[in-house]
Amino acid sequence: MPTIASAAHALGDVTASDSMLRRFLHGLPGVDAVGLEARAASLGTRSIKTTAKAYAIDLAISMVDLTTLEGADTPGKVRALGAKAVHPDPTDRTTPTTAAVCVYPDMVAVAKEAVAGSGVKVASVATAFPAGRAALDVKLADVRDAVAAGADEIDMVIDRGAFLAGHYMKVYDEIVAVKEASGAARLKVIFETGELSTYDNIRRASWLGMLAGADFIKTSTGKVAVNATPANTLLMLEAVRDFRAQTGIQVGVKPAGGIRTTKDAIKFLVLVNETAGEDWLDNHWFRFGASSLLNDLLMQRQKLATGRYSGPDYVTVD
Repeated sequence: MPTIASAAHALGDVTASDSMLRRFLHGLPGVDAVGLEARAASLGTRSIKTTAKAYAIDLAISMVDLTTLEGADTPGKVRALGAKAVHPDPTDRTTPTTAAVCVYPDMVAVAKEAVAGSGVKVASVATAFPAGRAALDVKLADVRDAVAAGADEIDMVIDRGAFLAGHYMKVYDEIVAVKEASGAARLKVIFETGELSTYDNIRRASWLGMLAGADFIKTSTGKVAVNATPANTLLMLEAVRDFRAQTGIQVGVKPAGGIRTTKDAIKFLVLVNETAGEDWLDNHWFRFGASSLLNDLLMQRQKLATGRYSGPDYVTVD
């Protein structure tokens, strides 16, 4: 299995120094914003047949990271979320499980018990989510607590202030340290694309995260005004495709925030298929960070199966 070191070697050891990393990131091709947005919009107009739609809905359900990240989270709420992740539609046991439940570190043990034996992963945000404004030792303690409680995945946030100030090696070193602290847990690196200002910065952050060992790159925390969009997700899909072509390492993508309808989800799956390819059409490599999306997927699934649209009361309220 290729490693971070082999990735750096394949790219000429671009992380050997701050100046080399800066030169590499700023040497990436500039993003044609108009072209990017036009391609994303064009792919979003693709239509699919009913049989393909049924497949796409089940695939999308299996890719959802069902999430609760509120100050008012309780063990009861997390248990209910876990039950929904395992059986999204209790009246139809053919409905796929979701990919994961995502909670704060102090709720990992509760979530782990709630999904035990189901195959649903438990993800935990960490590193002073969502702002990422904390000392590194505090962030690493956050990660270790989550892993010790049983987290299968860690969702970290980068230091956007450091990135925007051009301190790329600081961000790189922090991701490497979090990756090490995560142990066997897969690491999702959140960029908060709505705060990075430009598509060029999103491309640079994508490559920086992958060079540092991210297992997934993720658009957003869901806590800011601008979250996942077809255009920023398309840009990140291009990055993971090109990174694998150069290093042999496959990295996942997770758009998060603002994806609410089945129609939206299918647009994103088309983006995946047409940009990165079929290898990413699996919840090991693509996720939706969009809890409200699940309800619409369930309603559309029932409509395809029965011809009746039950409405929002058909599904549980998250």
